[in-house]
Amino acid sequence: MEDLHKHNKVQPHLVLLSSPGLGHLIPIIELGKRFLRHPNFKVTILAVTSQTSDAEAEVLRSSLCDIINIPAPDIPVLTGATVVTRLCVTMRAAVPAIRAALSSMQLRPSAFIVDIFGTDSLPVAVELNIPKFVYVASHAWFLSLVVYLPVLDEIIEGQYVDQKEPLKIPGSSPVRPEDVFDPMLDRNDMQYSECLTLGKAIPRSDGVLVNTWEELQCRDLEALRDQNLMVLKVPVYAVGPIMREPDSETGWDSGWVVQWLDKQPRESVVYVSFGSGGTMSFEQMREIAFGLELSEQRFVWVVRAPTERAADAAFFTTGRGSSDGWSGVLPEGFVERTREVGLLVPQWAPQATILKHRSVGAFLSHCGWGSTLESVTNGVPMIAWPLYAEQRMNATLLAEELGVAVRTKVLPTKKVVAREEVAGMVKDIIGRSNAVADRVREIKRSAEKALSPGGSSNVALAQVAKMIEG
Repeated sequence: MEDLHKHNKVQPHLVLLSSPGLGHLIPIIELGKRFLRHPNFKVTILAVTSQTSDAEAEVLRSSLCDIINIPAPDIPVLTGATVVTRLCVTMRAAVPAIRAALSSMQLRPSAFIVDIFGTDSLPVAVELNIPKFVYVASHAWFLSLVVYLPVLDEIIEGQYVDQKEPLKIPGSSPVRPEDVFDPMLDRNDMQYSECLTLGKAIPRSDGVLVNTWEELQCRDLEALRDQNLMVLKVPVYAVGPIMREPDSETGWDSGWVVQWLDKQPRESVVYVSFGSGGTMSFEQMREIAFGLELSEQRFVWVVRAPTERAADAAFFTTGRGSSDGWSGVLPEGFVERTREVGLLVPQWAPQATILKHRSVGAFLSHCGWGSTLESVTNGVPMIAWPLYAEQRMNATLLAEELGVAVRTKVLPTKKVVAREEVAGMVKDIIGRSNAVADRVREIKRSAEKALSPGGSSNVALAQVAKMIEG
């Protein structure tokens, strides 16, 4: 009789919601794939897409999960708004389409997981009477700042960036005023009030999944769970590191990059990429080019056209552009002079594949959390070059707390970093046995342990799966 009951049990159906942008879509897809490993699970992803990114379209095509594409509502008033404002307003406007998609599913959803910009859809889960979770694809320190922001809003006067003392978060490291994430740079901007709304919405979930692991951020996680310290008051599950595997990138023609890497000595190549949305000024690009040349080290550089606009200018359009996007952009003669030691890749590269390659010895990175995890889990030390979002926090965490990165003397968003400094950092970190390289290998081992059977993240994800199964 018991066997018959088991046989008749309804298949668990998890629905995940992603906001536009590769930095949000990839983590949601990868989380969905983790749940697919649980027997009998069905996973559906509702992807609110920008419709303007070739890379985004390719990632959707190569996903193993069922995808329901929800085109981003057209909101003309958003022209010129910040990325965060655009994301929040877009996801709020998409709630009716999200509700319709959830309500019309043949197999009733058993649980609903939204990314950080999808919290406006949490009430839909209440209507359906199913468990609801928020997935924070960044780390525990970032989560602490977001959920504590409504408190900081009440107790701190004036702009955060003008404060003389670091911003204190109970139980966690304080945040330096220059390291706050973008929406906190100007309290009068709409993105700040949007972020306050997010900070208040996250605790209304039934639990928060965060892309870190117990051994990496034990103190921050303990603080988040301490009912006396924090405002969260819901369970926090550390389920990371969750990031792309090389097999996720099969839709891309990466053969020529891998062939070039195969010919290079072990740990001799610095990989240079500023994420799916990062851009920089013409002047800074030239200094990086000259710096790489001066360092005399091998490199693979994902080149995106420079812009004098915001550092996240390419956020909604990743993967667009011609294959010779560097003509007239890089210093005259640079391509010819570095032909033997450098490989230039236009717009987008199979990053997980590259970082896993034995010849890669360092990563000059914007410090997006997805890229960071891909780097440290492959034992690749980093040169931190934060551009936008919470990347300044990430850079501080990597260089000062975890010890897996070196960083520029001044924030790259404040001042052009000169070629000599670029060359110095590359030479210091590449192919040498040093404290940074030793530390990153240690963290790689700790990540492997967390994901192994019986490991902390494996156990946490199994707990969530059990709740979904009911």
